[in-house]
Amino acid sequence: MLTFRYGHAAASDWRQAARSCLAQLGDGAANLGFLYVTDMLADHLGDILALFEQHTDVPHWVGSVGVGICATSREYLDESAIAVMVGDFEPNSFRIFSGIETEADVDGALLKCGNAPPNFAIVHVDPYNRQVTQLVSRLAERVESGFLVGGLTSSRRQNLQVADGIAEGGLSGVSFSDGVAVATRLTQGCSPIGPKHVVTACQRNVVMSLDGRPALDVFREDIGEALARDLNRVGGHIFAGLPIPGSDTGDYLVRNLVGIDPTNRLVAIGELLDPGANVMFCRRDERTAHDDMTRMLESIRQGLFTTPRGGVYYSCLGRGASLFGPDSEELKMIREALGDIPLVGFFCNGEISHNRLYGYTGVLTLFV
Repeated sequence: MLTFRYGHAAASDWRQAARSCLAQLGDGAANLGFLYVTDMLADHLGDILALFEQHTDVPHWVGSVGVGICATSREYLDESAIAVMVGDFEPNSFRIFSGIETEADVDGALLKCGNAPPNFAIVHVDPYNRQVTQLVSRLAERVESGFLVGGLTSSRRQNLQVADGIAEGGLSGVSFSDGVAVATRLTQGCSPIGPKHVVTACQRNVVMSLDGRPALDVFREDIGEALARDLNRVGGHIFAGLPIPGSDTGDYLVRNLVGIDPTNRLVAIGELLDPGANVMFCRRDERTAHDDMTRMLESIRQGLFTTPRGGVYYSCLGRGASLFGPDSEELKMIREALGDIPLVGFFCNGEISHNRLYGYTGVLTLFV
């Protein structure tokens, strides 16, 4: 039976935080560990990993650095902290991989779990790799379910990952065979404030017209008169949403607005576009984020056939305290819906779900 143990702690000295985590882990069999540290400890990640390897006898580890990290009902932001979870998986049911920096590396990556093909993967990616989107999409094609979860490393220091050692510069993680059962869902942090529009003219990421009208005119109508009178107020509140073709849950990719040209009535977004694409404008606020988190948790709970044994959660840096409040409310919502299960994760520079890179989302994955 798959079992998990976990621990989390903050301390000014990384050794003290690690010892506290070890005490919480206790003793027991385990062969795979998940390790997340805040970026204030990035310079010590190698030492932290070595300590856990030595004192737990867990041979395989994955993880990442985050500006913030999380554990069951607790968020750690802007402090020196560690969150760790270890699991006892069936032999040959998983495989660690790293060193994927190009699409050619994806094709050559060893993902097979013993004699079983990879079915699913948890991944961590360097945000400075220029091929992030392509790497995620291509790796998803190499797992049978077509499904990845994870996030882009977030750090004000080194963008380091853990993959049976310290990795950086590309994509790393762990693949699982279909003998490891998981349930996963995504929650959006924004909600649409207008209808879908068709891009009728654009140049790269600059939208010139929507539905045959100047893009900025359409934008002003959707955001409402109050914001339209002072476009300086839209930053951090209004975003572009790109609906995902064929999604049966109405998923969309959220991208930042990167420029507005009132003279030429243009809108620029943080994504390359082609004529004929769909775009809608979205608002980020506490109520919509809370409501969608509640919806996501109810959806994953209803789909479970047993009590989850453990989980990982990857949330956007733009969520957490800024959307749910300062007292770890986002993580407490997970505990209230699913119980006091072992769970760890981090706050990302971008979140990965299925075969895409998202923003302002939370991705929850449970081992069942």
